[in-house]
Amino acid sequence: MARRKAEEEHDNHERWLVSYADFITLLFAFFVVMYALSTVNEGKYRVLSESLVSAFRNVQVNSTSPAVQVVTPPMAVISKATQTSRAQDAAKQKQRDKMKNVAKDIKEVMAPLIEQGKVRVIENSRGVTIEINDSVLFAPGQALLQVPLARAMRAIADVLVATDFPITIEGHTDNIPIRNTQFPSNWELSAVRATTVLRVFTEAGVFPERLTAIGYADTRPVESNASAEGRARNRRVTIRIDSSVADAGKELSLDAERQ
Repeated sequence: MARRKAEEEHDNHERWLVSYADFITLLFAFFVVMYALSTVNEGKYRVLSESLVSAFRNVQVNSTSPAVQVVTPPMAVISKATQTSRAQDAAKQKQRDKMKNVAKDIKEVMAPLIEQGKVRVIENSRGVTIEINDSVLFAPGQALLQVPLARAMRAIADVLVATDFPITIEGHTDNIPIRNTQFPSNWELSAVRATTVLRVFTEAGVFPERLTAIGYADTRPVESNASAEGRARNRRVTIRIDSSVADAGKELSLDAERQ
């Protein structure tokens, strides 16, 4: 029997249709999924819309939809904090301007003594400090103001009476002991000298509530007491004008500490 001659295979030119059909099917499925995702639930959209409007208007949502917790946006808090910060900055700047004017006026009234090196006016972030050598204020071992400086102290008081800054008057001595019936030690001498200046201020019209007198004796030297010049520098009266008032503070209880 004769062997059949194998038929020659022909190329299938339509195989691409299979791949094309698969691609079209996948593309159709993709668009179906995208359409499903883009469909908006009208009920949920209404709840979300009402919640947003209520949150920004700070109005309670009145709806039959399920309750939605409304959180007040922090925008209002930030705005209020910003306004408070600006107000505080403006108040601080106003205080600084007032303090600069006080320092300027004091330098004008004390100009002669500043030129002689008897008075120093120091301005910093805490306020203004007036440092006066006690030799121009008091006789050695005494606490009575000398007449020329009494007028100078009154001029300083006239500048301060129109302000509301707290004022602290400090008396300082050198380390040479003093012991007599009036002043048993430098503590009494420094305290009485500070009080003497305080009385000048109150008589000029400065409210006593703004005034504090402190005697430091020789515990706060600014120079060494080893030389006559250093001791003369340490014998001084310091007037501190504070730029702010301390708060009232808060009492701490034992119960809070135990907790």
